[in-house]
Amino acid sequence: MAVSAPTGIDALLEQVRSTYARIGPAQAYEAFRAGDALLVDIRYQALRERDGLIPGALVVERNELEWRLDPQGSHRAPEATSHDLRVVVICNEGYASSLAAASLHALGLHRATDLTGGFQAWKSAGLPVTPSGA
Repeated sequence: MAVSAPTGIDALLEQVRSTYARIGPAQAYEAFRAGDALLVDIRYQALRERDGLIPGALVVERNELEWRLDPQGSHRAPEATSHDLRVVVICNEGYASSLAAASLHALGLHRATDLTGGFQAWKSAGLPVTPSGA
């Protein structure tokens, strides 16, 4: 059996991102406000405490994402109602969220995407952020 050459992270990101359309901060905000998207913040707690939260976003640690968003899963979040749910995954800068969105696609969430530039792009665009614990 032939062993294929390892894929580097940059090539992997390019590969997974080519399978869906990413979304920018303004588009994500409008889709969320229109009720057409669930924003899911996968940043770890220290980043949320440091930088704040997106009001209305569902906070799900990355290691729980698939379990919480699988509509058929026994540990699903109440928001995980259908495979047609449009999920916008948000990490800090838009890298881990790309891999997370690809994982959601593998679960059948075909409208899953991620936020280009992550939370930092959201914040830089002047979109709503509240302090953690507010």
